[in-house]
Amino acid sequence: MDKLSLVAVASIIAAGITMAIGSIGPALGQGRAIQQALAAIAQQPDERNSLTRTLFVGLAMIESIAIYCFVISMIVIFANPFWGYFVKAGG
Repeated sequence: MDKLSLVAVASIIAAGITMAIGSIGPALGQGRAIQQALAAIAQQPDERNSLTRTLFVGLAMIESIAIYCFVISMIVIFANPFWGYFVKAGG
């Protein structure tokens, strides 16, 4: 296996690991946030609108972590900063 193939395989594996680990945390966090919000709404139904608004803002913040991981994995696959170095070194 030449150097370019090794860099390509390593990039794909790194992107897969980034998405796997980067999506587990936000998924668990969103589930926990929804659980706590539903419990709070059940205890204080009058505050439903305020809790729902705060919940959606929090979910957007949590989801941004997964989106950042997706962006990083796309950079590693399609705009790998090491790719140009190995193409130049390989000839």
